[in-house]
Amino acid sequence: MKQEMMEITSQRQLAPRIYEMTVKGALVEQMSVSGQFIHIRVPRNDLLLRRPISINNIDHEAGTCRTIYRIEGDGTRVFSEMKAGDKLDVMGPLGNGFQLSDIHEGDTVYIVGGGIGIPPLYELSKQVIALGARPVHFLGYASKEVMYYEEEFRALGETRIATDDGTYGVHGNVGNLLLAASEIPQAVFSCGANGMLRAVEQLYLGKVNNVQLSLEARMACGMGACYACVCHLQDDETGQKSLKICDEGPIFPAGKVVL
Repeated sequence: MKQEMMEITSQRQLAPRIYEMTVKGALVEQMSVSGQFIHIRVPRNDLLLRRPISINNIDHEAGTCRTIYRIEGDGTRVFSEMKAGDKLDVMGPLGNGFQLSDIHEGDTVYIVGGGIGIPPLYELSKQVIALGARPVHFLGYASKEVMYYEEEFRALGETRIATDDGTYGVHGNVGNLLLAASEIPQAVFSCGANGMLRAVEQLYLGKVNNVQLSLEARMACGMGACYACVCHLQDDETGQKSLKICDEGPIFPAGKVVL
């Protein structure tokens, strides 16, 4: 992990409240694992906590990384108002990332995302393809209006989409897409809200050996020092044992933590 003043090279709005921001700097040299995140300081003195934002795309040749975030409050609103040439105080890369050591050529890999949990799955899909495996994307959005990156994912492989209100694709959530899927993949990787992750766990735990879930959480320090983002272990009857999502996660094998 390092800290650097990174330069914004581009910023564009993808959908209502959803923005894509690309930053450039030496920090990108440390990035290689999909599923990690960066911790960005808001350039405003009254907003002390950094904001964790997942890495959407890594480009070592250009020295850039891309993020996609949703305006949730003052901090992310400040990010959305910044322009190319502005600089941000960035720490990272943080977190453990998806483990791809068991992915082999010819494997089918289900990549499952919902809402703002979708962005890190783009870099993941690229890396799965680089290993010779076949990604199948299952993406869920609230509505057609807030959809983004459909074309980008379709360019990588088969992509199935659901919307909560039925305005595009299958009417319902990602679970409806997975229930309609006929094959059993060699691996399932998922990122999104806990309800979606629970559905993935229920469908594939015990049927697929390699199921990895990326948790979303509010964070403070981002480095495991403050214990603000803990989750509990499923096999701990006392309820006392916990893991920190920021540095021991955000990705855990299915069945390990309470969702």
